[in-house]
Amino acid sequence: MTNLRPTATATATATATATAGVASGVRPQGEGAATRHGRARSRTGALFVTPYVLFLLVVFAVPMVYTLWISVHRFYFTAPGTDIDSPWVGLSNYRDVFTDPVVGRAFLNIAVFLVINVPLTVILALVLASALNAKIRFRAFFRAAYYLPYITASVALVAVWQFLFGTDGFVNNLLGPHAPDPSWLVNSHLAMPMIAVFVTWKQLGFFVMLYLAALQNVGKELYEAASVDGAGRVRQFFAVTVPGVRPATTLVLIYAIITGANLFSEPYLLTGGGGPDHASTSPVLLMYQKGIEQGHPDFAAALGVVLVGFVLLISLAARKISERGN
Repeated sequence: MTNLRPTATATATATATATAGVASGVRPQGEGAATRHGRARSRTGALFVTPYVLFLLVVFAVPMVYTLWISVHRFYFTAPGTDIDSPWVGLSNYRDVFTDPVVGRAFLNIAVFLVINVPLTVILALVLASALNAKIRFRAFFRAAYYLPYITASVALVAVWQFLFGTDGFVNNLLGPHAPDPSWLVNSHLAMPMIAVFVTWKQLGFFVMLYLAALQNVGKELYEAASVDGAGRVRQFFAVTVPGVRPATTLVLIYAIITGANLFSEPYLLTGGGGPDHASTSPVLLMYQKGIEQGHPDFAAALGVVLVGFVLLISLAARKISERGN
């Protein structure tokens, strides 16, 4: 009992000293050090973030504001040093966009593309990622094989696709009289679906990697518990895997929509600039044709603003649908 008295006395003295210090407005030394450390970390974080914020302002914000300005003026590209008037035209360019039948066809084409590409991307990427996440032979080889088309130049892949699905391509020779006529990429009904399948194949490896990263955060004990309850592999996939990677699914949905809506090089290279008869023209390809080839950058700017609004609405809707189960 005698050994407890010094400890109790010291505790009481320390408590009284701390209370007096707080009452007099003096903070404990440890709290001040923690506060200074937190402020230093905040300044360091701001220092690292600043270059990226400046990058976003220069590369995205400034061009977007300039695009809005062009879309409400009569604007022409001129030689350096030449100055011509750009009169205000209000919503005239937007009226031209909404009344142009080619614009309507371009948005219909991109809607067809998204309906095919986005579900295929989500389903195939998740299924393949689940398979590649398991302990299988040659797993590293298969991961690299699926990722390889994503990092390969589009021109090289287009050459492979033309070899397969061209008018005299390998697939038509294999099908013989059952091949479609007109052929795949010059058929007004098949051109955009073929482009959607091509882009799905090309970008699939990237989305597989996103899902593979998300699967690392799904606890193994969840699969073990489901197995104990009698769930097979298919049941575990829908009961554990799909809910466990829902945030990644939202990211995949939004990213696939944004990249699909900005489709340009694939229809430009595969179908000779959006043919046949605008059956594979995308809004971004039409912006290039109107703004660069035909010299109407004000029309192209208005079309770009409309496209941004379209992508924003579709992305928000996809996010709401994806997160409804949370």
